Parts: sequence; structure tokens; C-alpha cells
Amino acid sequence: MITLLTGKKGSGKTKKLIDMANAAVEKSDGNVVVVEKGLKLTYDISHSARLIDIDSYDVKGGKGLYGFLAGICAGNYDVTDIFVDSTLKITGSGAEVMAPLVEELKKLSQESGANIVLSVSAADEEIPESVKDCVAK
Repeated sequence: MITLLTGKKGSGKTKKLIDMANAAVEKSDGNVVVVEKGLKLTYDISHSARLIDIDSYDVKGGKGLYGFLAGICAGNYDVTDIFVDSTLKITGSGAEVMAPLVEELKKLSQESGANIVLSVSAADEEIPESVKDCVAK
């Protein structure tokens, strides 16, 4: 399952992502992975989650992010949840990248069984119509 946390900067997306990640750690029988840009969530995310600073891996673009997340799933069969903060900062693009990225991540989620949550700094009207069914209510 893919979930998009959308909203303008300062709307509480990261706080919601932190709460969701910590809740996932509590109920997961496998591994919870949190991908962030920089190391700003170190003290907010449970130490039981795997925290990854994507800047350390020079990932760029939607395809690069997809490949990185696919590699996480391929390298660890028991990943139950993946949380990505600041998705558009990682991809270095606007909300238009979300349509192809979400379509690829839906397939990855189905094949791996991992729930994937992306925080996206964009207003709901900026999100492509084809992925609006993934936006958290």
C-alpha cells in the first residue's frame, strides 16, 4: 500500500510521518525503514527503526529513489514499512514526478509486501489526479 502525506511546508507532514513510523515499529514483526534527507529525525524516530540518510548515497530523481527503495526491499525480505520524508527534495523535482513514481512503488509494495509512506510538500491540487487515491485523508 502506498500512502502520500501531502501539504505545504509547515503543515505537519513530518510530525505525522514520525507518529506513523513509531506506531509501525510497535506493531511490526519485521523491519521498519525511515529514509530522510539529512539527519534531522535521529531523536524522533524509535531506535528500533532503521534510519537512512539518503544524502549519503547520492540518490537523485524519481527513478533513483525507486531503485534505492527497491534495493532496500531486495536486500531485506522482512521490511514491513518504509517511510520517506521530503520526497520532492530527494527527487529534486516538482509534484509531477509523483505519478510515475507512485505507479512503480505500487508494484514494489505488492511484490515485497511493504507499506510505503511518502511525505510530499505540495498542496492537494498540485498532486497528479492519477495518484490522488493514495493521499492520506
